[in-house]
Amino acid sequence: MTMPTSRERFTLIAAEAEDHLAEFARDVKAGLTAQPKSLSCRYFYDRKGSLLFEAICQVPEYYLTRAEREILLTHATEITSRFSTRTTLVELGSGSAAKTRILIEAFLRRHGTLRYVPVDISHTMLKESSLALLEQYPHLKIVAIASEYHDGLHQLQALADGPRLILWLGSNVGNFERAEAADFLRRVRETMSPSDRLLVGIDLRKDRGVLEKAYDDASGVTAQFNLNILARINRELGGHFDLQAFRHRAVYNEEIGRIEMYLDSTRAQRASIERLGLEVSFAAGETMHTENSYKYSFAEIETLAAAGGLRMEGQWLDSERRFSENSLALVVS
Repeated sequence: MTMPTSRERFTLIAAEAEDHLAEFARDVKAGLTAQPKSLSCRYFYDRKGSLLFEAICQVPEYYLTRAEREILLTHATEITSRFSTRTTLVELGSGSAAKTRILIEAFLRRHGTLRYVPVDISHTMLKESSLALLEQYPHLKIVAIASEYHDGLHQLQALADGPRLILWLGSNVGNFERAEAADFLRRVRETMSPSDRLLVGIDLRKDRGVLEKAYDDASGVTAQFNLNILARINRELGGHFDLQAFRHRAVYNEEIGRIEMYLDSTRAQRASIERLGLEVSFAAGETMHTENSYKYSFAEIETLAAAGGLRMEGQWLDSERRFSENSLALVVS
């Protein structure tokens, strides 16, 4: 009997959503006409941004990827041993799925076959990474969902025909305000059954120097990643930003427990955006906020889980106690 080809084992679902370019234009206009100015980190991840983030994961200062990979390599067998053969592996914000391969291989060793459901905003990255996985793993089936998390959750409910391990790796939870993170966990909880588990990667509070270097590496990859949001405005909205006139900056707000990323104007300047019919003025030294990345204490992780209506079932740390993987389950009364 002939094995199904990679493409025969691949289904791509594009979640219905509003026109992304119109949404991008609307949010850019709102952010650049506000005081202080800001741009949303959700727009970092066009194709170029996704590739730059993969490069960030390789720089020596960015410990998060290495720490999370260590945890998964050490504990993959334990994490996957709780699931039956009908398991579906779901991933929110899959990217290249580099770390996910560890869990895919653990499931395949244990059960022989696996269905993987990656959800990612980058259509191109999603398709490329899925086909690469299918080429490597002949007993893997993939149903990929091209959408943001919120739209993808609706699609996930239709695929709930057995136990699922839902992955939210890479400290993506940190990009949400704390109340928003709890709200999103509640939305995920609404799609879960008692046999499902949610595995959340959460970065831990630590020394300012370690954190600021992680988000402002010496080779400048994170700076390119941050500046790419202006390049994207230039490409997609007819913007005329001079990228050389802005400087990337990352600072740790210790009281709040978050890294804050900014683009600072190095001189007084104006930039027009043709599609918006907008001209934006910047004073020398004016800052434009682009991203927050929240860090958590152990107590804050427990509080987050409880606020999301979930209970902590397991927690694993890397050898230097920098990063955590947290297995969350429904609260059963």
